[in-house]
Amino acid sequence: MAFLAFTFSIVGVQKAGTSTLQWMLNQHPEVARPPRKEMGWFDVDDASWRTVDHSAYGIKHAQPIHRALGDATPRYLLMPGALDRMHARRPDLRLIAIFRDPIDRLVSQWVMVRDRQPDRAPDWPEMIQWRPDDFPTELPSQFEGPGGRARFMRASGVIRGYYGGQVRHGLSLFPREQWLFLDFAELLSEPAKTLDTVTRHIDVGRFKPYPPLKKLMAGSPQITGTAPTGEDLMVLAKALEPELAEFVALTGRSVDHWTTERLLTGELDPDEQAAVYARKAGLGEPS
Repeated sequence: MAFLAFTFSIVGVQKAGTSTLQWMLNQHPEVARPPRKEMGWFDVDDASWRTVDHSAYGIKHAQPIHRALGDATPRYLLMPGALDRMHARRPDLRLIAIFRDPIDRLVSQWVMVRDRQPDRAPDWPEMIQWRPDDFPTELPSQFEGPGGRARFMRASGVIRGYYGGQVRHGLSLFPREQWLFLDFAELLSEPAKTLDTVTRHIDVGRFKPYPPLKKLMAGSPQITGTAPTGEDLMVLAKALEPELAEFVALTGRSVDHWTTERLLTGELDPDEQAAVYARKAGLGEPS
């Protein structure tokens, strides 16, 4: 057995298949398993970061066959300073980011947190309240002070879908060849093709055989709360429109099949889509 440093990281986004992809990669004989899915190594605050033993970023039980090691911490793409700290310490890491339609992703996050903490988690109106003009690469001033990081995370529902700003910041730190941008829908519809792309990126052989697709972290909860409305969806879609345009320009990926784009083009009726979300959450039809 020998020490193996981390060679890649799945850096985002939340509710877009990071657990599923991590589980599948863990089945590869050349990929060592991390101690846990979300190492959270780089998203600590600056004060804590200075006390971390950076030489320990790896595992001590690697086998000779192991060529790659990675975790999946979706907060890395979101938290101000996380990618910067990663670049300062491990500028050679291969990075993977999986994206999902931002409104679908937001609804999924809201349902998840309401299911887990119905009395403490933000309801829908709070989830969509904070919509700054651009993706913050530093902690905004309103979140400075004690508990600021937790308040930022609570308020960050919409900006987790600011994909243009996230990719722009990521590319300003790491070169394009170290990034792999994936689509959640393609992971589900074409898992073998997606895995071939991933294994090439992290420099291991193709799967033989491919692992089964498992939709981890999925469920059918019955939550309490305020159902999204069609008006809410259009407000979000218009706020996210420039982010989608920048995301397409930077990654070359199409978003024509995403809910947000289809709302903007008029292909989807916002009230009907809001009703779909309400049913999935176990709520009544939105008023």
